[in-house]
Amino acid sequence: MSYLLRGVAARGGIRVVAADTTKLVAEACARHQASLTAGAALGRTLTGALLLAQILLKNSRDRVTLRLRGDGPLGGVIADAGLDGAVRGYVVNAGLALAPRVDGKLAVGQAIGRRGDIEVIRSLAPYGEPYSSSTSLVSGEVAEDIAMFLAQSEQINSAVLLGVYFDGGMVRASGGLVLQALPGADDAALALLEANVRSFGQLTDHLLQASLSGVMQELCWGLDLQMLTDRALPLEFSCRCSDEKALDALAYFAPEERERMIAEDGGVEVVCHWCGERRWLSPEQIGGITGNEIRCPDCRTLWYRQGQTTMIRENEICACGRPVTLPS
Repeated sequence: MSYLLRGVAARGGIRVVAADTTKLVAEACARHQASLTAGAALGRTLTGALLLAQILLKNSRDRVTLRLRGDGPLGGVIADAGLDGAVRGYVVNAGLALAPRVDGKLAVGQAIGRRGDIEVIRSLAPYGEPYSSSTSLVSGEVAEDIAMFLAQSEQINSAVLLGVYFDGGMVRASGGLVLQALPGADDAALALLEANVRSFGQLTDHLLQASLSGVMQELCWGLDLQMLTDRALPLEFSCRCSDEKALDALAYFAPEERERMIAEDGGVEVVCHWCGERRWLSPEQIGGITGNEIRCPDCRTLWYRQGQTTMIRENEICACGRPVTLPS
């Protein structure tokens, strides 16, 4: 089981959030048929999103989306997580295969790229507008980029450790930790924490040999770690896709296009980009897409569909350049 633990050290001056995500990252990599490099980038981002959810969110219905977009060949990686421990995500180029670095580690930074940004979007329930903030990428290695984001955007100095280890093409260990200096933290305690992190080595090496709580204890050696988690929070790779949402997405296609799908293929296969789930929509399901709609007379882009949120507003400009006109 993948799970998350929380604690404090140095008399409440240091917050510790840790996750073992081995099982869920293995599932994500299998679902997306990810290469080792792409899988490592995806696993780090999924774990990072789960840790950020515990740090940044307040309401159980809130979500945090973590997106890294660089100039590397991976094309970007994104994950969406909540306080409930559910996470989903994908990489744009899941099949990307790069040679390992000279030190033998997977070339995640090269895959993501160093020029670009890391963006964190908080979707606040029930009616709050999504709040987005971003900073420039530091290395594309994910952990360093999250640490810089927290320092610049949240004004919190943090040590972030993330890792995914493959053996025989399979995920054998995956996890992450965030250690944060809280207001009033003792300078001597922070100096000891920094020394502990510096001498710690590779996170996945420790996860292969010890429990997650043992890893937390080692990183907080001499700092009197106190666990706050009575029960570990279960974590899972979980998507919110459904047949209904697939049909909603298919409604963007013009009626004549949907009819052609039925005539030529006898239906259509829809693949969820978040989780890789494949759904076959039958002619009956496709034919059941109803509701008055308004489309651009020139390019047929969907402007409005009855029963759905307005997709484009009056006086905006369509992608083809035509002014939008909607009924009152």
